[in-house]
Amino acid sequence: MFFPSILHHRSCSLASHRTIPDVFGVLCWNIHKKNRKNIGFKPYLKQLLEKSKIDLLLLQEANFRDDRHFTLPELTFDAAANLEFRGEFYGVLSASRVESKYSQAFLSEGRESLIGPHKSLLLSAYPLTEGSTLLVLNVHAINFRENQHYHKELERFLELMKDHTGPMIIAGDFNSWNKKRMSKLHEVREKLGLLAVPFRQTDNVKSFMGNHLDFIFYRGMELLEHTVLQEHELSDHNPLVARFKRKS
Repeated sequence: MFFPSILHHRSCSLASHRTIPDVFGVLCWNIHKKNRKNIGFKPYLKQLLEKSKIDLLLLQEANFRDDRHFTLPELTFDAAANLEFRGEFYGVLSASRVESKYSQAFLSEGRESLIGPHKSLLLSAYPLTEGSTLLVLNVHAINFRENQHYHKELERFLELMKDHTGPMIIAGDFNSWNKKRMSKLHEVREKLGLLAVPFRQTDNVKSFMGNHLDFIFYRGMELLEHTVLQEHELSDHNPLVARFKRKS
């Protein structure tokens, strides 16, 4: 259960677009394993994709199998599993109408506790117009470990991303629930030249002791708008939505 038999999962559906558009929407959401169990999830997500014009879904705690479509058949996906139970997999999942050029799944080096699961992260590259590439890291960071171990995991993010010179997004549930974790997170962000989508304390981003846990970081793009969605009753986290315009 705590070590999945298949780490990297991939959709078999056909992508409906060849590239991420120059103006595109991103949804980041820890869905608390509700996408296959809650009958309200599929219609809510379908409506959300259409209303907010979402092109890239970055989900944490998703439930998936690579021999089935992910909730909506027009979406292709890559996913990194950290749990397996009775043939069902759970972890981070990146879905889009555009097939990734490249994707690699990783597990955290350490476990959540001495006997707990690893956490998963997923590195994916998506084609943009004019041949450039958007590099995306979908994160569910380690939680119940000491700060030193958490810092080591964030340094790994830096190693994975540092050689990419183009547009970039790092997003997810960072479990940044104390000042030392938050400081290290922003240190890594600054080293990569990333900006944080400026969600406010009053936006109802999932937080602990006044510290946001969920973030969208970006570079090489202009942020057009952002919001936090509520009134869904599907997860203890709220969806983060941001809309970007690619810089020419």
